[in-house]
Amino acid sequence: MHSLNLGILAHVDAGKTSLTERLLHTAGVIDEIGSVDAGNTQTDSLALERQRGITIKSAVVSFALDDVTVNLIDTPGHPDFIAEVERVLGVLDGAVLVVSAVEGVQPQTRVLMRTLQRLRIPTLVFVNKIDRRGARYDAVLRAVSERLTASVVPMGTARALGTRAARFLPGLGPSALDVLTDLDEDLLAEYVDGTVSSARLRTALVDRTRQALVHPVYFGSAVTGAGVDALIAGIKELLPAACGDPDGPVSGTVFKVERGPAGEKVAYARMFSGTLRTRDRIRFGAAGEPRASGAADDADAQGDTRAEGRITAISVFDQGADVRGDTVPAGRIAKLWGLTDIRIGDALGEPRKAYGHFFAPPTLETVVVPAGGTDRRALHRALTRLAEQDPLIDLRHDEVRQEIFVSLYGEVQKEVIQATLADEFGLDVTFRETTPLCVERLVGSGAAVEFKKRDANPFLATVGLRVDPTPTGSGVDFRLEVELGSMPYAFFKAVEDTVRETLGQGLHGWQVPDCTVTMTHSGYAPRQSHAHQGFDKSMSSTGYDFRGLTPLVLIEALRRAGTEVREPMHRFRIEAPTDTLAALLPVLTRLRAVPRTTETRGASCALEGSVPAAHVHELEQQLPGLTRGEGELESAFDHYAPAPRGTAPERRRTGLNPLNRKEYLLNLTRRVAG
Repeated sequence: MHSLNLGILAHVDAGKTSLTERLLHTAGVIDEIGSVDAGNTQTDSLALERQRGITIKSAVVSFALDDVTVNLIDTPGHPDFIAEVERVLGVLDGAVLVVSAVEGVQPQTRVLMRTLQRLRIPTLVFVNKIDRRGARYDAVLRAVSERLTASVVPMGTARALGTRAARFLPGLGPSALDVLTDLDEDLLAEYVDGTVSSARLRTALVDRTRQALVHPVYFGSAVTGAGVDALIAGIKELLPAACGDPDGPVSGTVFKVERGPAGEKVAYARMFSGTLRTRDRIRFGAAGEPRASGAADDADAQGDTRAEGRITAISVFDQGADVRGDTVPAGRIAKLWGLTDIRIGDALGEPRKAYGHFFAPPTLETVVVPAGGTDRRALHRALTRLAEQDPLIDLRHDEVRQEIFVSLYGEVQKEVIQATLADEFGLDVTFRETTPLCVERLVGSGAAVEFKKRDANPFLATVGLRVDPTPTGSGVDFRLEVELGSMPYAFFKAVEDTVRETLGQGLHGWQVPDCTVTMTHSGYAPRQSHAHQGFDKSMSSTGYDFRGLTPLVLIEALRRAGTEVREPMHRFRIEAPTDTLAALLPVLTRLRAVPRTTETRGASCALEGSVPAAHVHELEQQLPGLTRGEGELESAFDHYAPAPRGTAPERRRTGLNPLNRKEYLLNLTRRVAG
């Protein structure tokens, strides 16, 4: 029996969860279709999901279509929860992108389609809600072609739109031939010769869809069931089954982590190769990535330093539920128990490929404030657990001020975090004002060095570092200009790890994301001891010496190079009535938005440009009033731009502060003594 791991994606409220319910009902998994409004759907299990009628966490259900087992993953549609979607994309064989026949192509629809195309994930488009008043066929199909992808193949026509009698009539029209012949010269030649058959056309459609070169479009209604049978037939015929050798080396990816009733970690994993069995020992993580906190002090800590654990239980998704089993073969999705150190994005067994971010990282930050007698330590533990489930919730803990910072995509996340802390942990919290997450870019190059037993260096270590700027998006690269064998590998690893950690807070407190750091000088004191005595730390270098000295050297190198604070900018597109432009432009100016292009089409116009991330929420709030409720805003992170002169924000530092040498050394001594 073949497997198909299928994602359901859409802009919020387009009907993803309702479509999931209809698919499960049609497949015979559930007897009654749940309602988002009633809060009794299969995939929205969180209390807040049921209250708000939106999907927050991805959920997996399974059903059979003849000889194909479909593992269906329902994903959030709200842009604040884009991280949940990101984690799912890497495990999909195909996707269904849901579009509303009433609202049409919406901002999140475009973001999702661009990503699906970039990853070459075979995708069907389902235009939902044809039974709703205001549903459109030609206009929506044209919008899909113009705003999502030109390579669309209508799989039929819709009739009686806007009524409960709305229906979908399957059948390929002339436009399908036009799209397919543009992609296939042989098919075009057959068409010119008049020899192309419907079977040949269908074969070409299947082949090009599985290559993600064309996107079949279906119309229907998840509520009435119209068009759903045609969609199911398309899923079976057009999307590729999961592949992978069950007898090959074990290789999988973890895309979700949750906590079980007893607080144990449960990992959701897609297997790409091999077969995983209960009681198997498995390595996980990213190759070469250290997990043990003391690894840097081990002179032999080289090579694959991933974690290892034993699988204690397995559940495989089957017929709408997860069923306990002993094995999970290639192509299937399963829940795994026993991997206590597992994290989202970890590779199981043989790493398949690096797990990268498909969407932009969060660009906002806020402080979580305990209320109602909430214990700060309990709050920190709870937020740490939430961060395990969402790696893009970056936690910063200011030990001096006893404050916890969390990163955000948008304001709705605040409500979700607040409700989750109250419902799952019994903790009452509020939030401070949301602020943008800036970065620091190097202005030039800079170098610094401190030698052991010289000047004011209290550490038994020599460290020299040079920082050089690199292109945006290149990340941090650590290099050596000294011989690798000049001192134990563990000391080099301690320097590299500390460099990466220190770059999280530059001269102004912001992350320094793109640079090359080169180690130019190194030196250490070999292991020594007094006669007839054990190892003496006062005479011999340890990892502590290199971890303590590196921040001082790196910050001095950054000082000499200079850094510039840059704020996150979103690209935006506003569609609004043309006669509202006069009221809209002054507000955009006040919010420091910069319109780049303006296109007028009759009574409507489209503005595109950039706006600081800090002002996106305010723009969202003001747009309806400025445009009589007709304005539509699409925005997404685009780039970082220099902050206005004289207003570059400073970020309060957490932890030890190497900018103040005397304070840093004093606090470091106290920490070690404590």
